[in-house]
Amino acid sequence: MRNFIIDIKEGILISLRAIKANTMRSILTTLGIIIGIVAVTTMSTAIVGLREAFLSSISSLGSDVLYIDKYPWFAGGDWHMYRNRKDIDWEQYEKFKELMPVSSYEAMSPTKRTFGRTIKRQQYSATTTMVLGTTNDYVQTSNAVPEFGRFFSELEVRAARRVCVIGQDLSEALFPNEDPVNKEVKISGVPMKVIGVLEKQGSGFLGSFSMDGQIIMPLKIFERIFGSRGRLRLEVKVGNVDKMEDTKEQILSVMRVVRKVPPTEEPDFAINQQEIFKEVYDQTIGVVAIAGIVITALSLFVGAIGIMNIMFVSVTERTKEIGIRKAIGAKTWSILIQFLSEAAIICLMGGIIGLMISFPLSLIIDQFLPTSMPIDVAALALFISAFVGIISGFLPAYKASKLDPVEALRYE
Repeated sequence: MRNFIIDIKEGILISLRAIKANTMRSILTTLGIIIGIVAVTTMSTAIVGLREAFLSSISSLGSDVLYIDKYPWFAGGDWHMYRNRKDIDWEQYEKFKELMPVSSYEAMSPTKRTFGRTIKRQQYSATTTMVLGTTNDYVQTSNAVPEFGRFFSELEVRAARRVCVIGQDLSEALFPNEDPVNKEVKISGVPMKVIGVLEKQGSGFLGSFSMDGQIIMPLKIFERIFGSRGRLRLEVKVGNVDKMEDTKEQILSVMRVVRKVPPTEEPDFAINQQEIFKEVYDQTIGVVAIAGIVITALSLFVGAIGIMNIMFVSVTERTKEIGIRKAIGAKTWSILIQFLSEAAIICLMGGIIGLMISFPLSLIIDQFLPTSMPIDVAALALFISAFVGIISGFLPAYKASKLDPVEALRYE
């Protein structure tokens, strides 16, 4: 065992000396590996970063919340058919809530929304990203938790009080250096009392709008200001992810009764959930990943061919050296390890240089697209480098190990 370790150490040292003696050739040889590693790490960091950003952006939807709407989130080419469905209305919501077993969910809230409305206060004004009408249960079905003040109560919802909760952006725009709680704002000319300010939430779904620019009010007040037309969406917080499928089946049965849809017909409503986005995203990103893997594999294949070619040249140039080593007792596997080590080290050099290039490159890309380079991506890149080196160096190393020492010593 001790001799084996000594032989490995000696083989690596000889490899390092050979690489140092042909530094420029070794660096040029690694170009294919460098390009391949830059490609695989940049692609991986972009995919990981995009996925993290994607999961963060849909976290507001809630993994344990089901959304009942007339539209499915991914309608395909049948959007016209879905548009012609009847809207879910308040009566249907009340009937649904009455028939739905209380034990199957934690909270339920109806919501209506509109976008891009102007909100004013004295000489200040701001444009909302979203105006939402709902009930007091919305605080449970969403992440709309007040940092200051409070959310409106069931009594305020039933009495249609003119109260609202606003996001941080609206608070800063309308109440600079001032506490907004119990102050008045106007939206579409209607005065509303601010009773709470939401916690900072950042961007909404896929960064399409700021969640901190929203205003939430009781549904009846919303309908008085913006009209009673428009579809209602129901949000049902299941609470237990393991009960999601059972609850979906119950919702399907109850909504068929509420909407008067026979069991033999297609339902005229959709039950959406966060998982649908994940599935579509994974399918889309999977295609991108396959394309990236093909490009990376081609780069690494070209690099591996280059390394194999150079290693064959190296074996030919050092034929006499191999003969001398064999003549003084070097084992076949010792020669094999020497040249495998040399190929692996050259590839590892390429991998390290590739990582040194891809890290700052990922920081530049991060200015336009979210990226993330976890340790396992860097470790995978180095493993791929070493693996490619061993594979591409095996045939030249095998050829070197099988050289006849007498013939090798005669080689000029």
